[in-house]
Amino acid sequence: MSHFNRTFVPASSEFVTLSQSQLAWLKDWMGATRSVVYLAKEVVEGTRELILIAGYPETKAIGQESDRCSLAPEALGNLESAPRLLSQASLEEEQASPDQQAEGQQDSLQRQRHQIVMPLIHQNVVMGFLVTGRQEQEWNEQEFAQIQKIADTLAIACVLDQRQGWYKQQLNQQQRIQEQQRDRLDDLLHQLRNPLTALRTFSKLLLKRFQSDERNRTLAENLAREGDRLRELLQQFDDYIDLMEEETHLPAPNAPSVSPSQKNDATSSSLPPGESLSLESLEVKEVLEPLLPSTEAIAQDQGINFTANIPPDLLPIQGDRKALPEVFNNLLDNALKYTPAGGEIQLQAGVKQETSSRQFQGITIHNSGSGISPEDQERIFERHYRGAQESGETSGSGLGLAIAKELVEQMQGTIELTSSSDSGTSFTVWLPCQ
Repeated sequence: MSHFNRTFVPASSEFVTLSQSQLAWLKDWMGATRSVVYLAKEVVEGTRELILIAGYPETKAIGQESDRCSLAPEALGNLESAPRLLSQASLEEEQASPDQQAEGQQDSLQRQRHQIVMPLIHQNVVMGFLVTGRQEQEWNEQEFAQIQKIADTLAIACVLDQRQGWYKQQLNQQQRIQEQQRDRLDDLLHQLRNPLTALRTFSKLLLKRFQSDERNRTLAENLAREGDRLRELLQQFDDYIDLMEEETHLPAPNAPSVSPSQKNDATSSSLPPGESLSLESLEVKEVLEPLLPSTEAIAQDQGINFTANIPPDLLPIQGDRKALPEVFNNLLDNALKYTPAGGEIQLQAGVKQETSSRQFQGITIHNSGSGISPEDQERIFERHYRGAQESGETSGSGLGLAIAKELVEQMQGTIELTSSSDSGTSFTVWLPCQ
């Protein structure tokens, strides 16, 4: 029993070219005045769709929605009783009303002698149809046999083309999964660096407070040494992942490119695997205050003046208890990296903004410095983009701002950037008030 293709893949340009060449042969050597090649797929149980692949005369673009038609099973005739030849006239009669069938019976019989519909069948799977016809002369047995060979050729070519397309789709899907996994791993490595930097800074501050003969100084030295070791291991792990990616990456031919915004929207998540955002009412103070000691310590170590203004009695904000600290940790870490010694970093909470539907509260982190160029501002939230800093002395992965933006948007907020060479750089996170 024959059935229709259920795993349809769009035809390649090579198969379209082959189909066009076969139709040209029918025209030049057999006098065909009209020929078309359709691919068939089963959309849902009992409903099939025909997609125009090539036609002569060529009157419109191939493979568009306008070239598709849905047919019920009975409209295609009985493939078991006539597996290699179908009449176009019978197709039309099946879909016509009784009156239309009576009026067109004589014309239909005439067209049966001049037009044939040949199914493209491979191992009892209907891949499509070859329709060809001419006006002045009926087809003879020898010509019919030749058309049957063309249909067999197209059927085999279609099967090979469908398989190649399916393998490409699978390869592209595997690459997307690998990219998602690599993005998640990059995020986790990046998020490990922030607390590690804070621990190393605390250990340095402890060493400065202990005298050389104090017993606890040894503990502080051990803490500093292990912190340095952890940083080295983290860098080695990052380098190893990069090397493995270069060795195993297999580019898919004609694979569609994915823009950074599409990747963020569709695939990436900066939370650990198995976790999702849980929005709840949070006090601004309880989110920000735990981040201040480590920021103050790192700022002090780098000769930066850090100030924070968190007014009391602020309206609660909507956010995720784990994600929000990551957002502000990344923004503060970014400010610490690009603020020169003697510069300033300011954290200001309590900025308000209202829309027609709800109220938002803003938290701004501003740092002095040379600012971000207009060219870099357009791409600053892209993953791994560092712009002018790529060739600078400050190391980084280009992930902090991308992670922050993604998490803020998942919490139904926005992040705003203002920067100039005169006033420095400000990032404002706007979150809905509860």
